[in-house]
Amino acid sequence: MYETLEGAFRKYYPDERYDLNWTFCPYRVCPLGAHVDHQKGAVTGFAIDKGIEIAYVPTKSKICELRSLNMEGRGIFPIRDVPDRQFDWCDHLRGATKMLGNRYELKTGIRGVIYGSLPIGGLSSSAAVIICFLSALVHANDLKITKREMIDIALETENEYLGISVGKLDQSCEVLCEKDNLLYLDTIDDSYVNHPVNKNMKPFEIAIFFSGVARTLVGTAYNTRVDECKSAAYNVLAHSGAEYGKYKETYLRSVDFETYEKYKDLLPVNFRKRADHYYNEQRRVQDGVKAWNDGDIEKFGQLIFESGESSIELYETGSPELKKLYDIMKETKGIYGGRFSGAGFKGCCMAIIDPEYKESIQREVTEKYLKAFPELKDTFSVHFCTTGNGVEF
Repeated sequence: MYETLEGAFRKYYPDERYDLNWTFCPYRVCPLGAHVDHQKGAVTGFAIDKGIEIAYVPTKSKICELRSLNMEGRGIFPIRDVPDRQFDWCDHLRGATKMLGNRYELKTGIRGVIYGSLPIGGLSSSAAVIICFLSALVHANDLKITKREMIDIALETENEYLGISVGKLDQSCEVLCEKDNLLYLDTIDDSYVNHPVNKNMKPFEIAIFFSGVARTLVGTAYNTRVDECKSAAYNVLAHSGAEYGKYKETYLRSVDFETYEKYKDLLPVNFRKRADHYYNEQRRVQDGVKAWNDGDIEKFGQLIFESGESSIELYETGSPELKKLYDIMKETKGIYGGRFSGAGFKGCCMAIIDPEYKESIQREVTEKYLKAFPELKDTFSVHFCTTGNGVEF
């Protein structure tokens, strides 16, 4: 893609004579640990070999100017006194600039072109855009920041500037993951381990099935689900007589499973269903890491399918399109396991597959899905990926 990006840059900025700089941030998939990072749960993840790229040059104007090959329009804004949200694709860049500028003095802007190699929805493209841009801005300003700072600044961008109550799964995967490793991250204390592929594990690749319906968390029930989880925790703590503080600082991780089991029947049904998903998903994460370390890809995949079912039945996410994809994946030979990728509000599904069946998987899933949704034939797509490394900065 470098040649295409460079060509686009020279087209948009023909007066620039400097050599181009490049930065890349991978997308991520989360096989196990769905919908739990915002409750301080443990999660797993892979970075993949597709992601966001920026070709750029530093500028002396203290202005950032970006074009996108995926979105319409130009983003242009100052690196100081960053304006409030404009409700366009460039908000992710404005927010990242503001949050980085809260910590460090920024003296240099950038001018560049940004490109995402897969359709938007379900692969943490928001976090990847933010982190890719941050890495460029950090380099242009000759800053030295840690991996933890990168994750925190990217998370603050989504939480505080964009107003989305995400946890740190996406940012952590895109910074901490290593190729051919499964990342295990405990979001209660940010401890993590990269577990390498067992030498006896059968071959696998990652398949991405885009529903053809774009997704954004803004305007979905994502924040509502987060509040339902927190409300379940807050209510159980109150019923149990335990001490509790501010609502915004309460998470299901604050409630041990035994206490939850004792008082869960006092909860409204929706609160209980969200919490049931959380505790079951935490068990699946632990079982999944064990299966991965044992080299048991079939068991690992089955747990992913179980996670997908729980996301539908208990967490109650999933558009008709994603639910259909999930059902098709369960019936398709060569797919070890799969589920919605991301929050489950439109977007895509991910699967762990046997590479030997790639052609038949693509053919069978495509035929069955488009039979159900023929109007999506121009936007549905299938992509095969491998694991990758986190962002370099």
